[in-house]
Amino acid sequence: PYIQKKKGEDSDIAAYFTSCNRNKQSIALNFTKPAGQAVIKELLKDSDVLIENFKTGTLDKYGLGYEQLKEEFPGLIYCSITGFGHTGPYKERPAYDMLIQAMGGSMSITGVPDGEPMKMGLSMFDLTAGLHGVIGILAALNDRHHTGLGQHVDISMLDVSVALLQNQGMNYLAKKERQARVGNNHPNVVPYQVMPSRDGHFILTASNDEQFERFCKVAGRMELMEDIRFNTMKARVVNRSVVTPALNEITKMRPTAWWLERLEKEKVGCAPILHPDEVFADPHVLSRGMLIEMDVPGCEEPASFIGSPMKFSRTKVNYRLPPPRLGAHTEQVLLDNGYVEEDIEALRESGTIDFEPRAPGSEPPATQIITAREVRASRKKEEAARLRGSTWGRVSSVSEPQLDGYTLPMSEYNADKPISHLKVST
Repeated sequence: PYIQKKKGEDSDIAAYFTSCNRNKQSIALNFTKPAGQAVIKELLKDSDVLIENFKTGTLDKYGLGYEQLKEEFPGLIYCSITGFGHTGPYKERPAYDMLIQAMGGSMSITGVPDGEPMKMGLSMFDLTAGLHGVIGILAALNDRHHTGLGQHVDISMLDVSVALLQNQGMNYLAKKERQARVGNNHPNVVPYQVMPSRDGHFILTASNDEQFERFCKVAGRMELMEDIRFNTMKARVVNRSVVTPALNEITKMRPTAWWLERLEKEKVGCAPILHPDEVFADPHVLSRGMLIEMDVPGCEEPASFIGSPMKFSRTKVNYRLPPPRLGAHTEQVLLDNGYVEEDIEALRESGTIDFEPRAPGSEPPATQIITAREVRASRKKEEAARLRGSTWGRVSSVSEPQLDGYTLPMSEYNADKPISHLKVST
């Protein structure tokens, strides 16, 4: 899908692209040409970090590999994110997230016990490889503060997928035995799973014996604590085939909201299973600024975006730029780095760069433009009251969408309540 240019009309900006390209400037540069390689080296003179995710060896062909750059730029942090890394027998293979899920072990432990291996609903290792790249870059920058030297940060998606096996990986290493898939259950905790209710499903995570006893109290089934198959965590795991069906029959007796309100009151881990429309209507999610609106060049209405999960005590996250069109900032970036108009025109005519000076987003902004607003800032006053007390009664669905559920309220578009702005001198 594409973000909306106006109601009922798609723009040419894909939702997938917008999910990972906010706060970026875009230049279109042909680095296979010597002139393009020269431009990159010119930009590197004032750069701390270079991040690339081409197949291993691709940039070496053009004199842009780490070993070729490190002498000229000894302080450069050069981060490569690839499927299999820059060493090892698989280093030249291409990779996609699903291949990594399969090869890294996560698919073999995901899915129902008697079904086929199942991939996750997210491109998990595309995402977490990037996160580990950031962690590696920060560590390398910290080292540079002490040594003055940069280094190559080599991130492999396969390495990340193996590292994130965590407790499941250690369960194997402890006894060198394969573990069967347990579906939505937890290999070491019972109950820690999807539970059926009278009108859907919910999550129950009674992760210790005290919580399980409190669950029994809510359910009115304290006799389970006298049953040696139920009264300890170890017993519940060993007797999973008995415990899980028994608990399922208990939770089927009441609707989801009944369970959630009472379990929450007794401090037993529980949660609804929300669809994205419910996530972005959740009062807590909104109170944390996880839904924002940004002005996108070429779109008549502000577009909705996911907010940053990072909250700082002294500073605010600065949503500086909406996702750019390809090459929208080529001219601006080159001018900011010492190129003159004649140089830029020569690069364009030679096919080294390509940009459209009149593309939306490439024009110089006004002295001050508001680029982002938290949706909560423009919500009606009565929404604040909904942040108090239980909200489980407004959860519409835990397994199937329902049209009569708690839907995302329409927000007023108030441009006078910014959470970030960009100042540009003209």
